[in-house]
Amino acid sequence: MKNTEIFKTPGQLLISLLNERGWSNRLLSSVTGFEESGISRMLLDKKPVTAEIAVVLEEVFGVQAERFLSLQKSYDLAKARITAMPDPKRAARAHLLGELPIQEMISRSWIAVKNQKDVEEIESELMKFFKTNHLSDIEQLPHAAKKTNPESGATLTQLAWLFRVQQIAKELITPKYSASKTRDALPKLKALLIAPEEARKVPQILNECGIKFLIVEALKSSKIDGACCWLNQHSPVIAMTLRFDRMDNFWFVLRHEIEHVLQGHGLESPIIDAEIDSSDGASKIINEEEKLANDAASNFCVSQAKIDSFIARKAPIFPERDFLGLAKILGVHPSLVAGQIRFKTGRFELFNSHNAKIRSCVLPSAIVDGWGDIAPI
Repeated sequence: MKNTEIFKTPGQLLISLLNERGWSNRLLSSVTGFEESGISRMLLDKKPVTAEIAVVLEEVFGVQAERFLSLQKSYDLAKARITAMPDPKRAARAHLLGELPIQEMISRSWIAVKNQKDVEEIESELMKFFKTNHLSDIEQLPHAAKKTNPESGATLTQLAWLFRVQQIAKELITPKYSASKTRDALPKLKALLIAPEEARKVPQILNECGIKFLIVEALKSSKIDGACCWLNQHSPVIAMTLRFDRMDNFWFVLRHEIEHVLQGHGLESPIIDAEIDSSDGASKIINEEEKLANDAASNFCVSQAKIDSFIARKAPIFPERDFLGLAKILGVHPSLVAGQIRFKTGRFELFNSHNAKIRSCVLPSAIVDGWGDIAPI
């Protein structure tokens, strides 16, 4: 028999085998029990060679069944490639719809989709949301923002959150940004560390400095704590998620973002800060901008020298009385001292009873998008 590699379809192989033996379709029908009309169709590749048929042909011709099936598979695939309508947007669509939290964006009214099974409607709304004329452009957006960890770019979910922040911020009216007023405001903010309810004054203080401040609930799995971006060189934006309802986390993240603004970070491209929780002891590789912001936030919340001294003197036992005494001396709520001790010692079980919730204190006075509320834009 000729080299079977020259055949491109199972019909071609079968014709060659019949010709070698001088067999007719009728004879093959008698030998195999197949309908003669079915054999004719197989020769024309109009009837596929199934696994059952391939096994019978293997017995009759001594050609492995796998060879018939391989040719059938290749032939079917070739036909599919010819007949299938090419869609250059298919790969982009699969990536976007798989990576973006479409359902969450719809439920939170970020995109207006009436029929969630209408892919074209979803695509149209996504392009409108991300302000692009081409679906494929959205895939390039993760390069348009920095992230806390410089080794990885922002995810599409994180970018969606950032776009919502910018969408809302553009509607806010604030005075021209003043770096000097922001520095002068730091002592005022520091005085608020005594109690959770004092956080209600934060939006007004930042507004007077020319900083647009808003709180947008995080999208699931985004792990965002906050962000710093600029609408223009005179209009910085600080956004937070409050994904941890803790006083120490709120003030650490807020002061972190304020330092970004003071240093002019994020002017070229927005900064998304993910997983910068002050009580998260996970080791991260961070850039100089983040180190600067972290140091400013840590020292703002609690004097690092005094915390280090306290730990050195009291470890491994931290008496409750001494802990509360330190918070009183520092003039801050115990939650902030507890957060720093947990972070520095890695003992996250310490002083959990002193955690103070803050979300309910700050939301009423802030521009909010989330937790059932939709920002008026």
